[in-house]
Amino acid sequence: MRYNKLGHTDLDVSVVCLGTMTWGQQNTEAEGHEQMDYALDQGVNLWDTAELYSVPPSAETYGRTEEIIGTWFEKTGRRSEVILASKIAGRANRLPWMRPHLHDGETRLDRQSILEACDASLKRLKTDYIDVYQLHWPERETTTFGTMNYTHVPEKDGVALEETLRALEELVTAGKVRHIAVSNETPWGVMEFLRMAETMNLPRIVSVQNAYNLLKRDYEFGLAEVSCRTGVGMLAYSPLAMGTLSGKYLDGAWPEGARLTLFGKYFGRYLSPRAVEETAKYVAVARKHGLDPAQMANTFVNTREFTTANIIGARTMDQLKAAIATGDMKLSEDVLSDIETIHKATPIGY
Repeated sequence: MRYNKLGHTDLDVSVVCLGTMTWGQQNTEAEGHEQMDYALDQGVNLWDTAELYSVPPSAETYGRTEEIIGTWFEKTGRRSEVILASKIAGRANRLPWMRPHLHDGETRLDRQSILEACDASLKRLKTDYIDVYQLHWPERETTTFGTMNYTHVPEKDGVALEETLRALEELVTAGKVRHIAVSNETPWGVMEFLRMAETMNLPRIVSVQNAYNLLKRDYEFGLAEVSCRTGVGMLAYSPLAMGTLSGKYLDGAWPEGARLTLFGKYFGRYLSPRAVEETAKYVAVARKHGLDPAQMANTFVNTREFTTANIIGARTMDQLKAAIATGDMKLSEDVLSDIETIHKATPIGY
């Protein structure tokens, strides 16, 4: 297993990060515990979760994933071996069950929401600190979650970034959070957080968690340079484009129990005709070179110079083992050349 430095910290994190968002919905508590046992024993020391999980979100499953991690910590006593990342939900009016007493049920990134959300996560996780506390998505209007074109709406900026960052500073000072980070952010957002940290003597973000995979490489348009020059590396999520890059949904297949089979309407961004066409090309490249398509896709993400860690997700133990095995894999120049040939023909992300 390869390891990378987490931002400016002294923490060495595994290039494969254990994703958890299926626990409590597609996976039982026992299955989540089995995944944690195996991952940690294989050297996967970075784990990612969120108050929102499991996903798709609902009032019934809110916080369930953190609870499952908490019972594992309590059972095993291995909390100190894990670098744990969690998240507070960004601005949204579709999650009224999360903090119904604040902002008419709208989730926000103001001081009170951040302090309350962190305390609730700590309670569910059965720990007194979170290693990396992330803002799940921005307060302001951005191109988050597949929006292609930015529209400038300053009157919707909402809570000032400074208030958000100062609230996070309170958590760091209190010892409840060791480091802070962002997710679903833009180059401007990352640089503004860094500017405020430097000029106001506030905590510096250590990573940016954005979607990145063979079908969606828009991170390279601006954020890759930011990561390389500032050390704020990428924590990539959806490295298999919600499982599509494994090839299991090609030719009209809908495997029983698979994520898009169950929740395709909720996660439809990689099911367009063009996405399916491009997926088939990448799967063909893998098979041409004798590779498993999912392992090729994960290894590509693992080996980018701006990647700190790749957040893998698995419904089955076989999927988990195959994904973790890519922590030591590399791709040949011939494979990379074939990948770039496809990418250059359709470089826009999904």
